[in-house]
Amino acid sequence: MDRAFERTKILTDHLLQSSPSPVRTSLSSNACFNYTPPELSEKYAFDTKEMRRLIDGHHLEVRDRLFGMMSQSKLFNPRVRGGKVFVSPDYNQPMEQQREITLKRIDYLFDRGSFKGWLTEQGEEIELRKFASFEVFGTFDHSMGTMLAVHFFLWGGAVQVFGTKHHHDKWLRDTETHVVKGCFAMSELGHGSNVRGVETVTTYDSNTQEFVINTPCESAQKFWIGGAANHATHAIVFSQLNINGSNQGVHAFIAQIRDADGYLCQNVRIADCGRKIGLNGVDNGRIWFDNVRVPRENLLNSVADVSADGKYLSSINDPDQRFAAFLAPLTIGRVSIATSTVYISKAGLTIAIRYALTRRAFSLKPNEPEVLLLDYPSYQRRLLPLLAKTYAMSFASHYLKKLFVKRTPQSYKTIHIFSSAFKATFTWNNLHILQECREACGGQGLRTENHVGQWKAEFDVQSTFEGDNNILMQQISKALLAEYVAAKKRKKAFKGLGLEHMNKPCPVIPSQLTSTALRSSQFQMDALCLRERDLLNRFAAEISHYQAKGPSKEHAFNMSYQIAEDLGRAFTDRSIFQAFAEAEATLAASSLKDVLGMVRSLYGLICVEDASFLRYGYLSVENAAAVRSEMTKVCGELRPHALALVSSFGIPDAFLSPIAFNWIDANSWSSIQH
Repeated sequence: MDRAFERTKILTDHLLQSSPSPVRTSLSSNACFNYTPPELSEKYAFDTKEMRRLIDGHHLEVRDRLFGMMSQSKLFNPRVRGGKVFVSPDYNQPMEQQREITLKRIDYLFDRGSFKGWLTEQGEEIELRKFASFEVFGTFDHSMGTMLAVHFFLWGGAVQVFGTKHHHDKWLRDTETHVVKGCFAMSELGHGSNVRGVETVTTYDSNTQEFVINTPCESAQKFWIGGAANHATHAIVFSQLNINGSNQGVHAFIAQIRDADGYLCQNVRIADCGRKIGLNGVDNGRIWFDNVRVPRENLLNSVADVSADGKYLSSINDPDQRFAAFLAPLTIGRVSIATSTVYISKAGLTIAIRYALTRRAFSLKPNEPEVLLLDYPSYQRRLLPLLAKTYAMSFASHYLKKLFVKRTPQSYKTIHIFSSAFKATFTWNNLHILQECREACGGQGLRTENHVGQWKAEFDVQSTFEGDNNILMQQISKALLAEYVAAKKRKKAFKGLGLEHMNKPCPVIPSQLTSTALRSSQFQMDALCLRERDLLNRFAAEISHYQAKGPSKEHAFNMSYQIAEDLGRAFTDRSIFQAFAEAEATLAASSLKDVLGMVRSLYGLICVEDASFLRYGYLSVENAAAVRSEMTKVCGELRPHALALVSSFGIPDAFLSPIAFNWIDANSWSSIQH
């Protein structure tokens, strides 16, 4: 009763604002928050412009020009919040309006020559310029970036690599100037990743010298075709080619689906895929072809052709090899997704870390100021490893882009493996990063104007388009197994894919790991190579075990999917780490190298903390605990450099969000009135 009376007395005193009971100390009111830019208190230990040159790698001027071009036009929805101008799509618009404004923005960029030479010029410079541009476009709006990727990389890229000179002469310039608006009709209702199984059928009519494209059943309708619902005039159609009753496999054809006035062509039916959880600025459509006739020259014939009298011609007789040669150049889609998604991780982390450097919560002692979010070790542990992961992805994306722009027919397989690995891992990482950033921003992360929550929905699709991530990781393991079997059969050393470490003695992890060892690049590389080597050996043994029981090789792969996924991740982690370590090794001694070395150490520890190191016995329980403890220490040491590290991303303020700056003014009553 005494306790109840005391609590009642305190509540009464509070409500009546009378003097408190002497048994309780009075509570002093906290002063109102005042926003202080983090730049006033956070010091830079290195040149952020130099760091940006290192992590962006190329075409900084092109990026900055495009950022400036978009921020200066009302088409890009500028608005003032907290005394700053921000540009971003209005995700609350109806789907139809989002699509129309996306097309207007694309036309604006075309009118200003942003795509000059993209399809009519060749060489490493123009291809790297395209990658840099896509990284910028996607930072503003994934819908706009996707529409441009479909038009240039998929439609335009297919004409370039599957077509021959007469296709190039007829289609590329009109594509580059947007006279032709292309889409890419590969996926069907019944077939996505399994391209060989598409059900659309094309036959040849030698009397008229035309191909006849037909959708024979509902599961053969083309589905999720970006640009098809409203805007595309032409499509690359992937179809089984049936010549004189013999199926020659999947081929690609150019089909017009709309005329210049936007009306559907004869025997083409199109329906809308409808509203999606994100990416609503893209007009995804479904297409049915009712015996649509196209000229013989509309077969993209770099791999195979059909003569005027209906004979099938190809220099590659084996259907499997022909299919592989046919699809090999399509890796550009995965390369562009992998490289552009890194920029969204950069933007999300910049917003969350800037907010955490100005937002406070709870005091450690009475009457002391509340603590900055990023000064809590738990916040550091949540965000700074993701920052290290984003730096690592940046260096790996440089490696992938260089590999792609220097491609040869002999390197297609290598590009396929790395682009699959990086596309899957980067897009998974991006979703994890955006989720953590959303939570780290609390309720503010839910507002569409602050981006991080909305971006989760916008970029979710990346885990399944251009290849389901889980399937891609299994493809990597199959490719590694093929290399393993070939090396053992030939009794030759491993060469390529970074597997040369398999030729060296097996690394040994010390029984006790010191702080110095844990942070060293050599230990981290050894640990990652040990895991990859062991999992490849285990995978080969498990496949052999299942095959010895009689089932097919494909059945053996299906039964070994868990170790296949672990191996795919092991290969990817080692490859990303290797790219990071090699970039670090090129730097002369400097404060920049010191900080980057800490970031690399943290990324290596992230990889070694993975559960597989305990699952397969590479680390003892004690060493695993040491890894975790060391990560906390490195996070604390990186805390003073957090602002400099995100500032080095070079993303203009206008492309971030209000909570990255003066979030108090941005949410004030006066801002509402304004």
